[in-house]
Amino acid sequence: MVEFIPFQKIPRLSRQCIITEKLDGTNASIYIGEKGEFLVGSRTRWITPESDNYGFARWAYGNQKELSSLGIGHHFGEWWGNGIQRGYNLSKKQFSLFNTSRWNSETIPKCCSVVPVLYSGIFESNIIEKVLNSLILNGSVASEGFMNPEGIIVYHEASRSFFKKTIEKDEAPKGIK
Repeated sequence: MVEFIPFQKIPRLSRQCIITEKLDGTNASIYIGEKGEFLVGSRTRWITPESDNYGFARWAYGNQKELSSLGIGHHFGEWWGNGIQRGYNLSKKQFSLFNTSRWNSETIPKCCSVVPVLYSGIFESNIIEKVLNSLILNGSVASEGFMNPEGIIVYHEASRSFFKKTIEKDEAPKGIK
């Protein structure tokens, strides 16, 4: 007999979403295990100070004591700034956590930041256009005065999915090139 496969439940589109600035750096992660394990990763692999990714492992192990306060689990973010991708006119690199529902400037270790929340509310496509237009006209929220931001990340809570929209000619809002 053929196994029955049910069709997945489809989440409603008009539900809560969080739009954050998409930072142009390199994906980075910290893993803290139940037995005190401390691992550092890029988007695709574990890294060490000897096999690093733009100095993130060296920085993370240097801040291990403070970063351990993140608690057990995987903590994903962006390692960005001086010498990485757009650079954002910064003199140093920094680690910004992605999980804005868990972290804010008062709950994270002092050595970290959180990606800027640009909108939190019901998903509407016109909001995405407005947020992108604001980035184009006003520049980066993460790095004030930097006028070449990459775009946005939309986290749709009902589907637990991330979507990105970059500010490129083929993805820019109508009327903006």
